[in-house]
Amino acid sequence: MPHVVFIAPRFLENTNRYVAAFAALDGVTLSVVSEDPEARIPAALRPRIAAHYGVRHALGAADLTAAVRAIGKRVGRVDRITGALEQLQMPLAEVRDALGIEGMSAAVARNFRDKDRMKEVLRARGVPVARSALVASMAGIRGFIDATGYPVIVKPQAGLGTKATYRIESDGDLAALAAKAPPTAAEPLQCEEFVRAREHTCETVTVRGRAVWRSGTRYFPTPLEAVENPWIQYCVLLPREEDDPTFRAFDPVNSAALDALFGPEANTAAGTCLTHMEWFLREDGSALVNEVGARPPGVQIMPLMSLAHEADLFARWAELIAFDRFAPLTRKWACGAAFLRGHGGGARVVAVEGVEAAVEAAGDALVELRAPKVGMARSTGYEGEGVAIVRSRTTEAAKRALLAIIDRVKVSYG
Repeated sequence: MPHVVFIAPRFLENTNRYVAAFAALDGVTLSVVSEDPEARIPAALRPRIAAHYGVRHALGAADLTAAVRAIGKRVGRVDRITGALEQLQMPLAEVRDALGIEGMSAAVARNFRDKDRMKEVLRARGVPVARSALVASMAGIRGFIDATGYPVIVKPQAGLGTKATYRIESDGDLAALAAKAPPTAAEPLQCEEFVRAREHTCETVTVRGRAVWRSGTRYFPTPLEAVENPWIQYCVLLPREEDDPTFRAFDPVNSAALDALFGPEANTAAGTCLTHMEWFLREDGSALVNEVGARPPGVQIMPLMSLAHEADLFARWAELIAFDRFAPLTRKWACGAAFLRGHGGGARVVAVEGVEAAVEAAGDALVELRAPKVGMARSTGYEGEGVAIVRSRTTEAAKRALLAIIDRVKVSYG
């Protein structure tokens, strides 16, 4: 019976879906580490959790190592340690290295987490990526711009989505960056050429390095454009067609990239993973790998995949991690998510209009609508204050439902 330790910094709604997935697995002993007290564990899950260990810093390798070591002494040998957050992947790997737990090592995790190293590894293996450089000064950015031209993208070395990501299009933008967040030797920045292309994702299940299943989505518009334009109500679309040539043509690139990043550990437990790869499709049909996360995707893609395939992807991911197994799924629906965000410069939602009209226009395709509420604090993330989930038998119908929602729901800040 494998003993799995799940790291849940806080017992929030999405995190609890992962805890519940492991708790529901027959033949698994589950322990949990969190910053939240044990009392915050949902009551229905507590009987299935063998041990809880509280830590001050759930993203710190030292705290996690002490917690997992203590759990091992109390409950028994730990076979897997895992967590869903991007920021957890390096600390988790460091704990595995320290305690001899099977799974992704720090050397491999760094290939995914350090975006400069990621590009170097991919480039060395011939995987197409944008030109990039790690820079420790404004002079370094200036030199990169002189070589590539404007615009360029500047972001943290250990990036998370599009947080602290900037598009630099002019000398004025460069001066603004110098005043706000210049790179330093201690905190260098990743500088990349700006790629004009459509952005997609590729979610891949690998079992000891072998790809056994893939899914994929399209962003409308790109996440960077959503960050740059806070009023855009952007969408994520998962098409109905599993054999869509756009996605299938990318499969060899996806495999080559994962082989490069897993490296010599590919055929070990390190290569048992659900990865989230963002990639660009240029007008000439060429593809570039943007970033890869060795963890479940965000922006509602897990619920979308569950709906599209009539399967619980949270449960399937838990089974993958615990037992190194995954039964391929068949896609039955097109699905999408529309993120509801507002206009204005205020800190709170002051008006929400068009919800009833959006519900009527989306019709039977609408699965779930969490509309923003007047008085809500403005979100600090790019997912906004609300979300609508749609599902339809055809990709075009799902697109129409998403458009019907974002055309009608109007959110205002003040």
